[in-house]
Amino acid sequence: MNVLIVYAHPEPRSLNGALKDFAIERLTQAGHAVQVSDLYAMDWKAVLDARDAPARNPAAPFNPSVDSKHAFESGTQSADIAREQDKLLWADAVILQFPLWWFSMPAILKGWIERVYAYGFAYGVGEHSDRRWGNRYGEGTLAGKRAMLLVTAGGWESHYSARGVNGPIDDILFPIHHGVLYYPGFDVLPPFLVYRTGRMDETRFVATRDALGERLDTLWSAAPIAFRPQNAGAYEIPALTLRDEIAPGSSGFAAHIEQAATAEALSG
Repeated sequence: MNVLIVYAHPEPRSLNGALKDFAIERLTQAGHAVQVSDLYAMDWKAVLDARDAPARNPAAPFNPSVDSKHAFESGTQSADIAREQDKLLWADAVILQFPLWWFSMPAILKGWIERVYAYGFAYGVGEHSDRRWGNRYGEGTLAGKRAMLLVTAGGWESHYSARGVNGPIDDILFPIHHGVLYYPGFDVLPPFLVYRTGRMDETRFVATRDALGERLDTLWSAAPIAFRPQNAGAYEIPALTLRDEIAPGSSGFAAHIEQAATAEALSG
């Protein structure tokens, strides 16, 4: 299988660097082909702007959606964007690896998403009607592929628990899991999380590395998060709100996950 690791940490000698190197080794030894987009090493341009559509009319105002759509459809995107899109199409699984900075991904990785996820590639695809509202949330260009977050955090695991001061980690990562990954079609696996990174000694590193190896070994067999597909009947179209009979009384992020299916997958 083909695995793309999109890696966002500025220091190769960091914990993240060690885990990335281990992941490459583990996946390669298992017979998988691996590509890495090391965003800091690539000096990735994080800002989406008019330079990403070099064939656009320079006299017209820059429109990120319209101009990215035209550039994608006409084959006139910036070369670095096209290369990353080719990697996504090549990959059977994608791992986004990053430290949790200010409750989200580093800006360079957010910029990778904004530039690579062009209109017509990752969004704005499919039929929009009174029966469907585009190929997204379970459908789309990247459907059939798997994705997983590998995230490190300086705080304690309890800080990110259901009653922890930082808020539940599942809620913090929901916009990435559901929006960045599930939206264009990925089957999204539960994340691999490492807490208290500043307290990482050799014994704990070995245990962390071994646990990551086990997760990588199940990259194609683990049950994905049971997000509700948009066009499968759970949502009213075009309002895109859950039907009254779906998760009655529930709201917020958790309502968009099929809890029964998730519980069954975990118990199995």
